[in-house]
Amino acid sequence: MYNAHSHTQPHRQQPSLLLVDDKPEQLRLLVEALRAHAYKISVAFDGFQGYDRAVSILPDLIILDVHMPRMDGFALCRRLKANPATAHIPVLFLSSASEVDTKLAGLTGGGVDYILKPYEPEEVVARVRIHLALVAQSAANADSATPELAAPMDEDSVLVRAVQQALTADLSLTPRLADIATQLGVNERRISRAFRKRLDMSPFEYLRQERMKKACQLLAETTLTIVVISQEVGFANAANFATAFREYTSTSPSDYRHNALSL
Repeated sequence: MYNAHSHTQPHRQQPSLLLVDDKPEQLRLLVEALRAHAYKISVAFDGFQGYDRAVSILPDLIILDVHMPRMDGFALCRRLKANPATAHIPVLFLSSASEVDTKLAGLTGGGVDYILKPYEPEEVVARVRIHLALVAQSAANADSATPELAAPMDEDSVLVRAVQQALTADLSLTPRLADIATQLGVNERRISRAFRKRLDMSPFEYLRQERMKKACQLLAETTLTIVVISQEVGFANAANFATAFREYTSTSPSDYRHNALSL
């Protein structure tokens, strides 16, 4: 069994890595190779434990298996990227799944690298070194506070933020809440409770609000036609958009644009 190391100091000379895999025995050679390069190693055995450990120790880099029970690697990565305290941590996926769609899901979900199993441990070590160097270079060029100083966020807030990101990724589309729940390793009721508790609205009331905000921006700042704007914010036709817009702003899209341009 591997020993977990917990460190909370923001400036660590010895990089700390978190490995998350439900079959840790398969990581033995990789762990040995990483330790040989003086990395401090912590291991978690599923997505939930991995998330808790990541928030607790704030490692410099996380290596995730994709297929795990309870919460898979993609869901874990989305949660990590929704939490300001862990969003900056680079995530590398290790997986035997070689399909292009699976690789793209990992990279678009926040991963910085996708390494196929079986792998050579030294190749993983080299990629770890590269990504840690990129983070160090980015930090050296930044004038802002270090990412570790980000305010902690409770689980409901992290979940709400992750769902918000999924809902607003493309406002022209209306994703299924069931699909988002699956992507985040929770059920729909859990999402709805978190939204009601944190925002006092449902996920799709939030989506409607964001669509109307975007519509207001496009009407005021662009010359796009109302038909095009209605499509951009997810309406099948301009009439439905105009009705929803009037309910939200108490004015028509054309009057809103005229008033914005006259200011």
